[in-house]
Amino acid sequence: GNLSSTPSSGETIMKLAKRNSGLPCLCLEAVTSSLVEVHHAIPVRMMRTTEMQYHLPPRINMPDVQLELPYDRILRTVVERLKGISSHVYIEGSMKGELALQIDGDGVSIRTFYSKLIPRFEDCKNSEDADASCTLKVDSKKLLACLQWQANMMVGKSVSSAMLCMVENEMLVLHVMLNPAKVGFFTYYVPVHFLSADRME
Repeated sequence: GNLSSTPSSGETIMKLAKRNSGLPCLCLEAVTSSLVEVHHAIPVRMMRTTEMQYHLPPRINMPDVQLELPYDRILRTVVERLKGISSHVYIEGSMKGELALQIDGDGVSIRTFYSKLIPRFEDCKNSEDADASCTLKVDSKKLLACLQWQANMMVGKSVSSAMLCMVENEMLVLHVMLNPAKVGFFTYYVPVHFLSADRME
């Protein structure tokens, strides 16, 4: 997109301005290392205050399980392979620091394990229960889409941490903190399919 095509420079200036007969645009201005000025004008639609409620993060319950993703084991490549076999992925996580991805396809069942993840008990439903666990069923395409950042950004470099939050029969949340922290963060909210109690055992 426009940001990736902007050459690396000391700084990039972003401002909201009107262009082409009053068309609102997000304008990016940068100077390359060879002193070439780069300008992008991205057309935007101004949002009314009354529309804000439709773009706020969803209200969800506190997570049953919160795990910090490992920086040296990329989930994206595994999910990419699983997506080609099944349209859904089962995610099982526990506050013991364990995570499993599983698919059940035609004549095949695959299960991938991750261990020694860091559980985060702050703001968790069971803040002192190390045995707490959760199983979610998510669309494999949506899961892969929220992991695409792992193709270009690495935890420990441009990303300081990535937290996987699991809310039983409600939501899978992936919260990614950028590095340095003042740059900000981004959060994915992935809806899940309802699972009966016997499937979660």
